[in-house]
This record gives sequence, structure tokens and C-alpha cells, in this order.
Amino acid sequence: MSGDAGLWCDRLVRGLEQHEFDLYALSRSRQQEDEGWVPLPPQVSRVRTAPLWTADDDGVSHGRRARRRFAECYGELVGAVCAGAAPGADGPSGCGSDESADASADLADRFGSALYGLAELAREEGGLVGALRSDAAVRTLERACRAPGALRTAREARVPDLLAVTAHLERALRPLTLDWYGDDGLGAADLCHAAAGGPAALPGLLARHFCGVPLLVTEYGVQLRSHYLGLGPDAAAPAVRALLGAFHGRLAAEVYRRAEILTPGNAHARRWQERCGADRARIRTVYPGMDASRFAEVGESPDRAEPDTLVWVGRVEPAKDLISLLHAFAEVRKEEPKARLRIVGAPCGPEGAAYLGHCRALAAQLFPDEAEGAHAVGDNPVSFEEIGGPEAPTLPDAYAAGAVVVLSSVVEGFPISLVEAMLCGRATVSTDVGAVVEVIGGTGLVVPPRNPRALAEACVALLHDPERRARLGAAARARALELFTVEQNIAAFHGIYLRIVSHCPVRRVVLDASGEPRPFAAPAESHVPGRWTGPTARVLPRTAPGWAATAPVRATPLAAAEGA
Repeated sequence: MSGDAGLWCDRLVRGLEQHEFDLYALSRSRQQEDEGWVPLPPQVSRVRTAPLWTADDDGVSHGRRARRRFAECYGELVGAVCAGAAPGADGPSGCGSDESADASADLADRFGSALYGLAELAREEGGLVGALRSDAAVRTLERACRAPGALRTAREARVPDLLAVTAHLERALRPLTLDWYGDDGLGAADLCHAAAGGPAALPGLLARHFCGVPLLVTEYGVQLRSHYLGLGPDAAAPAVRALLGAFHGRLAAEVYRRAEILTPGNAHARRWQERCGADRARIRTVYPGMDASRFAEVGESPDRAEPDTLVWVGRVEPAKDLISLLHAFAEVRKEEPKARLRIVGAPCGPEGAAYLGHCRALAAQLFPDEAEGAHAVGDNPVSFEEIGGPEAPTLPDAYAAGAVVVLSSVVEGFPISLVEAMLCGRATVSTDVGAVVEVIGGTGLVVPPRNPRALAEACVALLHDPERRARLGAAARARALELFTVEQNIAAFHGIYLRIVSHCPVRRVVLDASGEPRPFAAPAESHVPGRWTGPTARVLPRTAPGWAATAPVRATPLAAAEGA
């Protein structure tokens, strides 16, 4: 796992040193694997990895009975996908499907039963890579698309569409064939903590199915929403978008239905989960934790800011809408000729590099070098920088330079850069996307997205009023220290871990040295830090009433494979 989600997972494991962890990671690309390993704390006992980005043909040749089982299970799965729009297909505030409640529940049951049927087949007969890639799988999908009651868009699917959907499903279902679900793997954990939803949560879902291990799912960016945003009209044909959207909607609903507790990172993610069928009683919002200490010096020294400077910090990509920011800054300069804009960030992939080039060209067009006035020849009022450069050696230094920090995104989950600016005690101007309003809570100005004029007016209002900037910055820092620190995040998950293992203990039979059952060998105190069980006890899979657990809690985080 990389990015902000990987940083959060690392802080969580290091902070919960009273628990024991096994890490199970699904990598999404070779580049992610080549980035290397981070030093692990002593509470991590084992790390197991599996790539989702590649899978050779496993060479498994199924017999007639196994092929018939596969056809039945896969047919049920794609039949449920093709039968209608999944929950959440219209977003958290859409009208949703026209299915009745009973029909929707029936489709959810069909999808779940088929998913677990495929997992059981893989466990008994071997891998499913060849079967999921086979012509039989394509024909099964085609029959489901042509069946009565199928989605109208699905009925229009042509051969290239069917091949594209089959390839995507094979990749998404690769966790079904992993050898992680025995007593020497996830079955030995007291709980599985999935660090994302979607295919990344499948190992935890199967550990629950095979071994009764409770599942905790954390989503700081909803995987279903990311799928919808990533698979736009330019990326795939309508039939492909409809079928894959229905599949991921069904998978999200199954994960939410089976999870013991869901911990979205904000109310925006929570609404998506509820729209997909998550039980509100099992949802606990837990904000991501930020390391406040690295921003303490800047936050306690607000006078370091340059009074006429706006700062933007983040990954350079189209979703950040720097084009609108540049046009807004052109309006700002009409009111504040001395104003400057510092854009600090690196491009995100080839698309980000191309976007950065476009932004540089636009800046040169909007602000040609001035021969006189506030700036010397060749001194453009817009600068493009990266962290580590002479002007911004560190991230806190980047925020310290600005009197106002600006966020101009059109798409945003949890705005990490906004929290960092708040910890630095900076007044902010943000677009109303994602969880921005929830994070700001009245300590900054919020404007509509894609509205350069509104963005400019808000920036000018703060540049003209230093006392208001100071008040908002102080309030923002106080709010961030109260809600968005590592300490509050770790304390919340510590309580959730103990709650889950106390209410949903994994039931196992404990045998003594002679092999005789010990029905009361593991009392409730076994979940309290300390060694309460005898040194000769060993644990076997669930076969009869009674339960045992290691002490402290043995948690198994599952690293996200997609969207991290």
C-alpha cells in the first residue's frame, strides 16, 4: 500500500503496539512492489503479499464435476450482476434501483452465495485463473446478458465488451484463489481489518466465511466511488461500464453487509456506504490521523506567512482543477497587484505530467513577464515548485509561505492537504467537494467548484483582512488538533478492536498436551493485554462450541489493492 492510505496503515500498526499483527498485502502494480519495503515494528509477526496486477495460468485442469460447479456458481454471479443496477449505482443521493426490497435482497443473496461457491471450489479443486479466462466464462456472461430481465445496456454488449468484462472480473476475483484462508493464515486471526473496500476486502470476507473471523472495513476513499470516477465514458463502452458498475456495486454491498463494523473516514464516505446498504448501527466514523508534531513550529508561528501569497499544495492532476485556480488568480491580481501564487506539488503519473505542462503554458499566457511594476523582468507571479526544492525544502515550509492556502479540486475524498494547512494555522479557501465542509467546520471559506470568480473573491477577502485570517487560522488549528491527530485515530481503533473481539470471538477448540479438549481454557480475560493461557495450549479450527484467542488481540490488516 502506498500514498496517504499506506501512511495511515503504518501509523496505526505502530501506534497499537499492544496488539500483534500479521500483514496481508495485495499489490496493484509492479511499480508499487519495486518501491521497496518499510522497516516493520516488532508487533508485526508476518507479512504475506500477492499481486493483483499479474496472474499466470495456474495450469489447473478441472474435472467434469468441477467444471459443472464452476458454471453454476459463475452463472449465478454474473446473472445477479446483469439482473439490475446494484445499490449505490446512482451515488449517495440518487434514486437507486427500481427493484423491490425483496427482489434486491434476493439478488444480494444470489451474488453472495455464488461468490462463496467459487471460493469453495478454488479451495477444494485449485485455482480459478484458467476457468475465469475461459471461453466458457465468456459464454456464461453472454447468456446472462441476453437473459430476460437483464439490464438493457447489458443486452447490447458485443463480443469485445464481453471479453473486456470477463478480463476485469478475472482480475477482481483473484483473491478467491489465494492460499491465505487456512489455520496457518487468516484463520488464526482474531479479526481482519481491511484497509479498503472492493476487491481488497475479499480476503477478509473469505476469512469470515471459512473461519468465522470478524471483519472490520475502513474506507477513507470509497472504492465504488473511485471505480465510477475512473471508468468514465471515454474509458469504456456503455455495456462495459454498466456491467462493471453493477459488479462492484454488488461486491460493495456484500462487504458492507458482512462487516462487523465499518469505519468511514468522513460523512461523505458514510453516505456512500449507507446508500449501498450498510447498516447505520454498524458504522463508526473515524477521521484519519495526521502527525501534528511536524507542523507544530509553523502552526505556532503565524507571523512567518508572506502577506500577499496564496499557496496550493498537492498532487498535480486534472481533478485538482489548477486551471480554474489560475483563472481565479488572474482576477485576484486585478484587486491585489502584488499577489503571488505558489503551486507546490509533483505530477501524478503521465497524465499529471501532461496536465502540469498545460498549467505552465496557461500561466505564461495569463501572466507574461512584466517589465516594470511590482515584479522584475522575468519574475512571473505564479511559481511551480516541488517539495525538497530551495523555496520549499519541507512540507511545513510550503504552507508557512502562504497567507492563504487554497484548495481548488473538483473531486476530493478526505482533503489531507486541507488538514495539513489547518495544523499550520493557515486560513483556507476551498471548493465544496468531498468532505471539505465537514473538515473545515466553519474555520475557512468554501466556494462552489469550477467557479473561478467565487474562488477569487474569497481569496481577495482574506488577503484584505489580516485579522480575519489570523482568527480563522487559529480556529482551524484548534479544530485539527481536536479531531484529526494520530492519537485520536489510534485510540478510536483500539476501542473498536476490543469491542469486536469481545462481541464476536472466533470460536476454536483448545487441546491440552495430551490432545484432550479444554472447553474453558481461554476465559474472557484472554483479550486483555497479558498472557492468560497456558504455554501448552494449542489452537485448532472451529469444530465445536468454546473459543480461544491469543492475548493481546491478533489483528490482520489487509492492505488495499486498488485506489490506495
